[in-house]
This record gives sequence, C-alpha cells and structure tokens, in this order.
Amino acid sequence: MKTLEGTMPGNDYVKKSKIKQAMKQRLTILLFLLPALLVYGTYNVYGIFRTFYYSFMKWSGLSPRMTFIGLKNYINLVTDINIWLALKNNLILVVVSIVFQLSFGLILALIVNSKIRGAKFFRTVYFMPMLLSTVATGIIWLLMFDPYYGLINHMFTAMGFKSLENMAWIGDPKSAMPAVLFVVCWQYIPQYMILLRAGLTNIADEINEAATIDGANKLQLFKSITLPLLAPTLKTSAILSLVGSLKYFDLVYVMTGGGPNGATEVMATYMYKNGFESSNMGYASSVAAFMFIVSLTMVALFQFGTRRKEENN
Repeated sequence: MKTLEGTMPGNDYVKKSKIKQAMKQRLTILLFLLPALLVYGTYNVYGIFRTFYYSFMKWSGLSPRMTFIGLKNYINLVTDINIWLALKNNLILVVVSIVFQLSFGLILALIVNSKIRGAKFFRTVYFMPMLLSTVATGIIWLLMFDPYYGLINHMFTAMGFKSLENMAWIGDPKSAMPAVLFVVCWQYIPQYMILLRAGLTNIADEINEAATIDGANKLQLFKSITLPLLAPTLKTSAILSLVGSLKYFDLVYVMTGGGPNGATEVMATYMYKNGFESSNMGYASSVAAFMFIVSLTMVALFQFGTRRKEENN
C-alpha cells in the first residue's frame, strides 16, 4: 500500500512544487546578494587581478602607455632594502596591535560589561577615539607630541622627567615608531572593546552562576569559562588586527609620512610614495601584490595554527 501511494501522481506533483519553491528561494537570495557581489567583485577581486597585471609592467600611472617587463619589478623588490624595513615595521605593528589592542580591549570590555555604576558612561567615553577621523586623530596627536607646546612633554616635565623636556617624539627616529604605535593602539582599542563585549554578552549568566555556586572565584571564572567561550571572538579580532596592521596607511602617513629617515615606513606608505610621488605605478603595484601575498600567507598560517591547537585540545 505504501509503495502504491509513493508512486501516485499527486506525490510527484508535491515533490516538484517543493523543488520549485526551493529554487525560487535560492534565486531570491541570489538576487539580494547580487549587488554586494558585483561591488565586491569589481572593487576587490578585479582590483587584485589588475594589481598583479600592472606589477609586470613599467608604467608611470599617468600615461596610457605600458611596457611589459616581466618579473623585473619583483626582482627589484627582493633586492630593495626599503621594502624589508617597511615589512619589519609592519610586523612590529602586528605584534603590538594584537598584544595591546586585544588585551586592553578585553579589559575595557569586561569593565563596560560589568554591573558597575556608570557603565554606560564609560562605554561612551571609551568608544570616543573611534568617532574621530584618522586625519583628525593624526593632527591632534601631532600637536600633542609637539616638542615645545605639546601636552605630552608638559606632562612629563610636570612629573619630574626633565630629560624629556623638548623631546621631539615624532622627529627622532628612536621615538617616532613607539609614538605612532601608541596612537594606533589608542584609536583602535575601542573597536576590539565593542567586538569582545559582544562576545561577552553571548555567554549565558547561568554558566557563571552555576560555577559560582560550585565555589569558583572571579579569576577561575575568567580563566575557565570566559576565555574559552570568548576564544572565537578573540580569534576573529586577532585576524582583523593582523590584516589591518599589514595594510595600515592613513595615520602613519598623516603623522610622519614614513619618516624620519624611514623609521616609521610601512609597506602601504612605501607603495604610495612609489606610485603617486615617484610616478612608478608598476613598481608600486608589485609592492601592493607583495602586501597581498604577505597578508594572505600570515592569515593562512594563523588559521592553520589555531585550528591545529583546537584539534589537539
């Protein structure tokens, strides 16, 4: 009887209607995604392929005439000491960003997520650096680091550090990079505070309450419950920090322009100088391609390392 019912024409009609409905839903989803896919494909995917294409050319960026030179730009890139110094600065920025931005972002997230008095006020205050444009942030901190009129030197002088009086923070190759790193962390810590606080809100209160009843203190709660459950958000934040640090440009360019003497040069500022200041767009494209390869490799290694660690645990 079941076999006869399974072969009835009515059942075939129901199956076909379900298939049509599923196809219609998928088509609707695709239509909604199509504008975003077109924008992403045009400005990201196509842009990456064009960058690699230009990297094999000798091109000023102004003239329509391009000359194919093969791997010459990449050969020059490998032997260019400036790109390796810029990569070193980017790697320093990666380490400092991941360590300090995520650490202080987590501390601030724990503060604003707690039930302390005035948590909403602190949440607003801590997020304020993200509300400023990067150019405005760079100009403000340039004034703050001014050797004669800046607030930083006045604060250190008032605290008794006479050796730091009239200290040229941005003008000295030894202090320029630490000064820029401080401002970068100051600006982006609130971003990770918001991300990590969103992760904290996903941790059910019942879990902490059950652990507290079992006798766990706050340190044990943080170590055994908060950190493990927050691991996916921390991983996402680390990847964002990693990629952002490898392609960082705007604040460095506004504050130092890569100087003094290349002390704060990063790959993006070096690319900009070659492409727009030296009118060597072909070589600048090879620098951009190098940035893409480095970023992709480091993210892949990070993903592989974290996944392997998760599997071992």
